[in-house]
Parts: sequence; structure tokens; C-alpha cells
Amino acid sequence: MISAGDLRPGATVERGGQLLQVLDFNHIKLGRGTAIVRTKMKNLSTGAVTEETFRPEEKFGRARIERSEAQFLYKDGDAYVVMDTTTYDQTPLSPEQVGQGARWLKENVNLTLLMYDDKVLGVELPTSVELEVLETDPGFKGDTANAATKPATLETGATVDVPLFVNAGDRVRVDTRNGRYLERA
Repeated sequence: MISAGDLRPGATVERGGQLLQVLDFNHIKLGRGTAIVRTKMKNLSTGAVTEETFRPEEKFGRARIERSEAQFLYKDGDAYVVMDTTTYDQTPLSPEQVGQGARWLKENVNLTLLMYDDKVLGVELPTSVELEVLETDPGFKGDTANAATKPATLETGATVDVPLFVNAGDRVRVDTRNGRYLERA
């Protein structure tokens, strides 16, 4: 059991037969009264996001999320086909299961499957990926009036802001958590 006061963003709990992931958490101490915990939770089965308020001593069942190493193989229509690296079983994933990580997926990228009761809830990508720049405008020397970045289209179709010295054909490392350029690879 986990108390409401111990909840943190990213934690997964079970409540009323539903699996909930904590998206946001605020512990608020009222003037003379008791403290309250205000959370924003996502129902992992329906995708609904709700905001709820709890007393810090309220208890939740802790959900055990299993992690399994996998490799992205290819996209088949709307499905993303991944292979478990230990059993070599191939599993198609829906765009909802992959989420925003689809922008960074290219063939043979290793990822982690998040599973609960042998059902895939989602995927966890590595913190950074190396991708090739397909298209970007040329940077001109002295063109630093605006933050010294330019948009670049990567091989996965995602667009990120890169420094002026990055050209088409260069390989860059991108942070998958926030979609920002890290370095030239």
C-alpha cells in the first residue's frame, strides 16, 4: 500500500480496480486545517485524465509494472511491431501504446515495454536517440538575431530546432523526453 502523501509523478497505483498513473502532484498545507494532496491522474485503460484531491493518509494499492526489453522492428499500417529480445516474440502495438515516442522510432531501436498482467501499457524509450538530418535550411554566418537555431527535419519525420552549423546529412543526438537537440553525433 502507498499513501497519498507518498505519491509522485510517474507512480502507478491501483484504485477501485482501475490502474492509474500520477501525472502531477501537489501537497498543499492549508492554514489551520489539515494538508491535502491534489493530483492529476491518468486512467491507463481508458486514457481519461482526472484531477482529484485526497487526504495524505489515504491508501492506494501499489501496481507492479513489469519492464521487458524489446526492439522496434517496423511499422505495419498503424501498428508498431516490436520484438521481445529475450523470447523473440513479436508484438504489434497501437499508436496509443507508443504515444509521443513514435516521433523518435526508427528500425532496430531498443526500448522497454511497460507491462501489467501480461498486457502492454506503453513503451519507454532510451533518453536519447541518434538520427540523421534529412532537410534543413543553410545557416549563414552572422545570422544570430534570433536564438541562432533553425528547424531541421529528421529521418523519422520529427522536426527539432538545431544550431546553425548543422547541415542536411549530419547525424544528431536528440533527447526523447523533451524533443531537444543535444549534440552532433
